[in-house]
Amino acid sequence: MPSSKVYTTGQVAKICKVAPRTVSKWFDSGRLKGYRIPGSQDRRIPREYLIKFLKEHGMPLGELEDETTAKVLIVAQDQVLIENMKRELPPEKSFKVATAASGFEAGIQVESFTPDCIVVDFSIGRTEALQICQNLRRNPSFSDVILIALLPDDGSSTSFDRSCINETFKKPFDASLLAERIRTLVGARKELL
Repeated sequence: MPSSKVYTTGQVAKICKVAPRTVSKWFDSGRLKGYRIPGSQDRRIPREYLIKFLKEHGMPLGELEDETTAKVLIVAQDQVLIENMKRELPPEKSFKVATAASGFEAGIQVESFTPDCIVVDFSIGRTEALQICQNLRRNPSFSDVILIALLPDDGSSTSFDRSCINETFKKPFDASLLAERIRTLVGARKELL
């Protein structure tokens, strides 16, 4: 897990794409919180204050976004499920959500979106869902991606090799509990805000 980082005004200027003098003005006016190095005029801005400042002022997080945002790919065709998950995983709670309706779309999204977590609804078809999970685990670039399977509660036995899946949820389930579980699993690897 990343440690609490502290930035210089020059580093903040680079992240914000402004002049270092602008960052100094933000600091001196009290809008950007931080501290001065004792015995010098050098300013230091803790990471959490910088992120809070950027969010309050509607500025892009830039390079900080990847380490503070949980990217979740939902592979499903059930629009109610997708809407419930989007509601439970909002951007203001450090989530970025993408969706895919098939294995093909999921493959494209995994490459371009690079999710931290993939939720696969087995209602798209057990064979296709398993294929998505197995293909992901075969690719070393995505071996750390958290995989969550949503299994249908249709009375059929769902026996298969679960070694490539981190978690399973049986439908129907509470979307807020799934969202909290995703936050916990991704939060163990990233500093989510």
